[in-house]
Amino acid sequence: MSLLPWLWLWLWLWPGPGLSGRPARGQRDATNRSIPDVCATCHIHATCHQKEGKNVCICNYGFVGNGRTYCQDKDECQIGASKICGEYTSCHNTYGSFFCVCLDGYRPSNNNRTFIPNDGTYCTDIDECEVSGLCGHAGQCVNTFGSYKCNCIEGYRPENGTEYFNSSKISCRPVDCGVPPSIQKAYSAPLSRTTYRSKVVYICMDGYVMENGNQTAVCSATGQWEGADLVCKEIDCGRPFWIPHTEMIWDKSTALGSRVYYRCIEGYYFNGDRNFSECTISQKWENITGVCKVKTAISNVSVFNQTCVRWERSPREVGLKVVYLFHIQGHRWHQKEIFHERLFNFTAAEEAPETCLDLPVGTNYTVNIAIIFPEPSVPVTVMIHTAEEDRFSNVSVFNGTCLKWRRHFGRAGVEETYLFHIQGRQGYLEEFSHEVMINFTTEKENPEVCLPLHLGSNYTISITEGSTKFVLQIPIIPPVAEEELLINVSIFNGTCVKWQRKASRAEVEETYTFRVLGQRWFQKEFSYEMTFDFTTAEANPEVCLDLNSGTNYIVNITTASSTEISALITIAVQAEVKEVFSDMLIFNDTCLKWRRNIKRTDIEERYLFHIRGRRWYQQEFFHEMTFNLTTYKLAPEICLDLQPGTNYSVNISITALALSVLVSMTTEITDPLFPEVKLVTLQSPAPLLRLWKVDDRNGPISFYQVIVLPSDLQSQFVCNSLAAATFFSNATDAAGYVAAEFLAKDVADNMSITLGDRHYYGKFYNAPLKHGRDYCIVLRIISEWNKVKTQSCAVCAQIKNISPTLEPLTAVGLGSVASVCFILFLSFSAARFFLYRTVPVPPTTLAIGVSSYETAERLYGSAVPSVCLFQSMLLLLGVTSTFL
Repeated sequence: MSLLPWLWLWLWLWPGPGLSGRPARGQRDATNRSIPDVCATCHIHATCHQKEGKNVCICNYGFVGNGRTYCQDKDECQIGASKICGEYTSCHNTYGSFFCVCLDGYRPSNNNRTFIPNDGTYCTDIDECEVSGLCGHAGQCVNTFGSYKCNCIEGYRPENGTEYFNSSKISCRPVDCGVPPSIQKAYSAPLSRTTYRSKVVYICMDGYVMENGNQTAVCSATGQWEGADLVCKEIDCGRPFWIPHTEMIWDKSTALGSRVYYRCIEGYYFNGDRNFSECTISQKWENITGVCKVKTAISNVSVFNQTCVRWERSPREVGLKVVYLFHIQGHRWHQKEIFHERLFNFTAAEEAPETCLDLPVGTNYTVNIAIIFPEPSVPVTVMIHTAEEDRFSNVSVFNGTCLKWRRHFGRAGVEETYLFHIQGRQGYLEEFSHEVMINFTTEKENPEVCLPLHLGSNYTISITEGSTKFVLQIPIIPPVAEEELLINVSIFNGTCVKWQRKASRAEVEETYTFRVLGQRWFQKEFSYEMTFDFTTAEANPEVCLDLNSGTNYIVNITTASSTEISALITIAVQAEVKEVFSDMLIFNDTCLKWRRNIKRTDIEERYLFHIRGRRWYQQEFFHEMTFNLTTYKLAPEICLDLQPGTNYSVNISITALALSVLVSMTTEITDPLFPEVKLVTLQSPAPLLRLWKVDDRNGPISFYQVIVLPSDLQSQFVCNSLAAATFFSNATDAAGYVAAEFLAKDVADNMSITLGDRHYYGKFYNAPLKHGRDYCIVLRIISEWNKVKTQSCAVCAQIKNISPTLEPLTAVGLGSVASVCFILFLSFSAARFFLYRTVPVPPTTLAIGVSSYETAERLYGSAVPSVCLFQSMLLLLGVTSTFL
């Protein structure tokens, strides 16, 4: 209750001039009348009322008392604002009354500033969010009862990590999702932003194709990259398509860029532009337009009419014009030099051509016939003897192994003896030979004889007539009957052979002799030979051979039966990558070791290394190396000179085998580089530090931190302790703390920060330095990559803080001293202002703390002691010196 009424009452009752002799009104009336008048005795704040026939003094509304001697103010607000004024109100008492006011954030329904509860007025909430721009950029206003709060809109978050309540502004920054996550076998396209709603698109690496999933990730409001679930699978074209009449030369690889070469089997030639197919990015083998056409061959050559030749050609294509090359050489037994030689072409479209040659008599001729169009063929040789009239002629071959001829004229009925000298050879077996001498006596005019020849061999038959000693040579290649062949000989699983037996020998046990000869084109001295027997009664025998990889083999299969059936096949065993590079291992971060193929340990192997390194965080970085490694070791090892914090692809190839393997290596980051820091000693409670960017040569620079340590804890500080305390830690007074943290991308060259400015940097609070303590300032740089953190630290400043508080002394007797000091202060301020405007401040260097004391000492020299003296005087007078 207000003291004013009591003061007024005191002045009223206090006797004084003009008042001490004046009786009260009630007293006057009582004096004048004999009957007391109750109403005349009522208090000034009371009213006379008649009650039960009597006059009674009752205090007015808002007062309490006996109505006559006193009526004091009643404090209605003691009842409680919520009871008397209603919710969201405050009660204000007045002398003899009271009024109600709505709390902040509410307005009265009668739109007046004050009200009393009995007029029906109530307090309603004010919607502060109706004011545009109340929460600033990226802020969202949320109304509350009696107030409001500001939140960041979706995709933004507060700078200090908390909401701002009842604030006119809110500082929001976009959510940053950071570096996009990696996806196996894929890389991300370059992106300019990593903030909210930014998108990154993933692309499968070379040699891989998207199998399923989403290629795009979006930075969400939670700070995470979401949406990308791309699955990349290696391109696989499957087994190459088959071309009739070919054999494939293929390393079994079905990845992108793999090749398969087609080689026509014997008896066919390739007709087309390209004889290989390549696995494409569409996961299909390229089409080949070429085909294998059957070679035109010559067979069944015979001589008639002494100088005429007849033969058959295959295939039997009607109308096919074939160009033959005839090479004729004539010899006489009594002359060593060539007697006659001629070379000419002969064109014929018949399936069984014939031609007669103009040859001198009395001469032995070797006639080579070869096809030169449409496809060159192996020449066929026929022997011709142009006999004189008294010698035998018209020698011809029939039934494969039989000969017939015509004897001299006039010698019919005369017995004649012929000596047959038979020489045979198989071209693919150098040591094979078959030589027989046979005498044959006959008196017939047209003799015939069948010779014991092996099927599938080349023979030269020399016939010597006994009476004339005339010698005639005839070449014979006995044909092999179809039912006597090793039918359908084929290769499977690389080193296995299967075939069909002749039908006439089904269920009869047969012995096969395998002779295997191996050679390597890249190792001339290599030779491999193996012979073994294989006995079986199966109709479709199979046998797998123990063959070395990277080797070409000739396999001759012969039977032990009297017909001596044989088959010749070629097997090329390709080396596989898993055989050449087995147990591949990465060790010590930059070293490789593997095991060689044990079958190639006797060879000095030469490897070609092609190395490429890239960094996602440093687009301009590219590291490439190429070198050779030659070794005999079974388990080669090599350590590579690689840069830290880099993704490398290492391609290792063996030229001799045309094989290669690709190894991916990632080197760990090392401690980041740190610039040379000049240690500075400062005496200022708020020094200025400057930061410079650091080269990310050893890995991606992630954070810069400024750490404040009490000087006595400097020797205990460990740089790799990443759990540095914030200012609000319970151990703040005893231990150091992180005063500021900056993302590397936000740090610019020559960026400054003032220690103790009470601002947030990242999630850390830059608390003011405590007076009277010495500090050590540490600059820490952190690299983070592949869940590994490394850091470097350097002490950049020592702060010796000066306490600004001294016990004030009494000012008695020091007035004159203060006046003199004040005059000196004005003079010094003018001089200092002049020097400050005219003398430039020298530039600071990296991590230099700018001290007011040091700056003044550099600028003003000897003037500084006077200033310090003046400061001391002011401190003695209780005046705070802050102008420096």
